[in-house]
Amino acid sequence: MEIKRSGMISVVGRPNVGKSTLINSLVGEKVAIVTDKPQTTRNRICAIVERGESQFVLMDTPGLHRARTRLGDYMVGVVRQSVADVDAVMLLVEPVPNIGGPEAELIARIKELNVPAVLAVNKIDRVKKERLLEVMRLYGQAHSFAAIVPVSAMLEEGLEELLDAVGEFLPEGPRLFPEDMVTDQPERQICAELIREKLLICLDKEIPHGTAVEITRFSEREDGVVCLDAVIYCEKASHKGIIIGKGGARLKKIGALARMDMEYFLDAKVFLQTWVKVKENWRDNVGLIRNFGYRDD
Repeated sequence: MEIKRSGMISVVGRPNVGKSTLINSLVGEKVAIVTDKPQTTRNRICAIVERGESQFVLMDTPGLHRARTRLGDYMVGVVRQSVADVDAVMLLVEPVPNIGGPEAELIARIKELNVPAVLAVNKIDRVKKERLLEVMRLYGQAHSFAAIVPVSAMLEEGLEELLDAVGEFLPEGPRLFPEDMVTDQPERQICAELIREKLLICLDKEIPHGTAVEITRFSEREDGVVCLDAVIYCEKASHKGIIIGKGGARLKKIGALARMDMEYFLDAKVFLQTWVKVKENWRDNVGLIRNFGYRDD
């Protein structure tokens, strides 16, 4: 179908509000990793959704939080910049009748740039109607949102109404990305993120937040098997032992879970090898942060 309208929509909010889950639900497949841990998303990820004659380029962003490392500074910078130079902003909030610091800062940024904004109140399956109405009233007083849409990203409720609301701000024009493309991320980067997702799931406390993943080999054999070598970096020697686990059991589990998702995403058999190395305090090393793919550009 010919595309007549297309534009950039930035999806912003605090950590763990459900931005990546919402993006994946709108796209119809997994393009952003999802866990119950804060700061799962580190980079800005473009996801492409086509609906009728419109192409939506949705930008998944890190949650706005108080940075404690150089990597945190980078992530916060990504969020603040993502409100600029877009056709509209989708602010995702939880159904809590209180405007917290991250939400207040994002609303102030939206006002400062005078960018059209739609409010999506997520996780409506967890609250009663009276509480939801109170949340909508409170945010309606804080800013003149173009629309306030209750949604459940997990249950895929209210998504059509949400696209209707942000679709009003798509300018006329052809596709910004080719047909059938669902994300701007290279396959190598997505595979690295899938490994990091399993680290977040399989590890406790602060250890997974101090990890980064680098794919050092990505090739396809004649029989169609995709071969990947991945290096997992952590900040302490003690963390390395925890990641590997007794007899290598935890690292094998992480690799097996990641490989299953990779095979689904790549539609091919995957041979994955993983190593763990220590890079002390890498989250405060600008060179290493850039080397691991977290770049302002």
